[in-house]
Amino acid sequence: MKVKIYDTTLRDGTQGEGVSFSVEDKILIARKLDELGIDYIEGGWPGSNVRDAEFFARARNRSRRPKPAAGRPRPAVGVPTLSLKHARLTVFGSTCHPRNRPEADPNLAALLEAETPTVTIFGKTWNLHVIKALGITLEHNLEIIESSVAYLKSEGREVIYDAEHFFDGFRADPDYAIETLRAAERGGADTLTLCDTNGGTLTDRLKEAISQVRKAVSAPLGIHTHNDSDLAVANSAAAVECGAEHVQGTINGYGERCGNANLCSLIPLLELKLGRETIGRDRLAKLTQVSRYVAELANLPHRADLPFVGRSAFAHKGGVHVSAVMRDPATYEHIAPELTGNNRRVLVSDLSGKSNILYKAAEMGIAVDGDDSRLRPVVNRIKELEHEGFQFEAAEASFRLMLEGALDRYRDHFELESYSVSTNRDSTGETFSDATVRVRVAGLIEEATAEGCGPVHALDRALRLALSGVFKCLGEVRLIDYKVRVLDTDKATAARVRVLVQSSDGQESWSTVGVSDNILEASWQALSDALNYKLLKAGSGAQAAIERLAKPLQTVEANGVFQSS
Repeated sequence: MKVKIYDTTLRDGTQGEGVSFSVEDKILIARKLDELGIDYIEGGWPGSNVRDAEFFARARNRSRRPKPAAGRPRPAVGVPTLSLKHARLTVFGSTCHPRNRPEADPNLAALLEAETPTVTIFGKTWNLHVIKALGITLEHNLEIIESSVAYLKSEGREVIYDAEHFFDGFRADPDYAIETLRAAERGGADTLTLCDTNGGTLTDRLKEAISQVRKAVSAPLGIHTHNDSDLAVANSAAAVECGAEHVQGTINGYGERCGNANLCSLIPLLELKLGRETIGRDRLAKLTQVSRYVAELANLPHRADLPFVGRSAFAHKGGVHVSAVMRDPATYEHIAPELTGNNRRVLVSDLSGKSNILYKAAEMGIAVDGDDSRLRPVVNRIKELEHEGFQFEAAEASFRLMLEGALDRYRDHFELESYSVSTNRDSTGETFSDATVRVRVAGLIEEATAEGCGPVHALDRALRLALSGVFKCLGEVRLIDYKVRVLDTDKATAARVRVLVQSSDGQESWSTVGVSDNILEASWQALSDALNYKLLKAGSGAQAAIERLAKPLQTVEANGVFQSS
């Protein structure tokens, strides 16, 4: 059975704390969702804010669009319209105001002005809301629902009716809750969506309510769940098993309070576990990329622990697990990660065994003999370092340097002689730092001094300056991210810290780590590893630079320091 997927990331998802999309963001996301094969994309509620009104103005086909009414935003000149190949763009709003006739209601007029093929409206199901929130009779509410749906249908729109607070209303008065659905059905609603708006319904009670609804109405049913009880995905899947043909949710589960049903979990669950067709197996492989894309536009970190699409979804840490996965991935993976566009990862930590090392080596393209006696010391060293606070799960470049060194395939291209860093503050409150670094390369000392906006910045600049005359390729390296974590907070400012540095040369990015009770020393470890990794990548080029330096060429002595000419 085909289950239609209805995405409300651009409307309900934006009600989540910290989630905000510009009009441009919404257009870009809508295109991505269309490529993914989503059936309905709910663009927003134009009657509630100017941004959503602008989105629909920009999304409309200009050749068919009438002149905007007074006060309605015009699309920006030169901005392309939204052309969807698969999805139906949907506008969202409410039933008409109790004092208005549908044809004279500004909210319904705004929905029609959006010119979308599908309109979704919500109405009151819970008698508490009808009496307390709207302040009208139960009979009047039924009239509002039926007439609002009928009016939109008369204007040629597909109408999806969202029964707000349906399951709360069903618990309070099941007969009336069902009667509101009948009213929408009489009006001609194409789909009746049962909403667990408060997210508090348990799965068995949800299934019981749906079974009663199916006996009372004949229109196709949909489900819209929230995650306040951590059951949104489970409840949506249960609703499909009970006959729902339409499922609403958001990418990454974004939404108000605890969020909405996460489509990135629900879609593969329906496709791979329940055998229901949604976006299709071929498009399913795009799911991880879309999940990360939406997180990026939301300016939120992509949660590593998201099922199916998270970075940790198929990550293995324990040595016993890794050994088994190397023999057969099904031992510790419920699906192949490639099905959702994800990939398997093996982590290196104090829980690692030789299997982890072998897997990571293969992943990095390092040929390693599984019987090599030099691997055991690597495993033991990792356990010691992790006990000290190092973490190699997110610092694979530092791990590779350690592994290559243990196999006698690599040695650091430079050795630290000394560094000194000072920070000064003048009477105006301005602060500045400077650092001096002395490193030994091929037996010769290279020294440099540099200023920076802070002590770590100055240290980084001085190190690069000292090495730049020897290794030209280091000029390509840029620091992308710098993170510090306190490891033993009970020691206050004397605590040990872990520094994680992410670097890039424009072709690849890599992470390195350092740990110390001195933040500068921890930073030095991570920064020097980052440059050494680049030199490891440079291979023969870096070695040739060392050999040129080591030749007995003319040298000059400056300030007591020998420098290569």
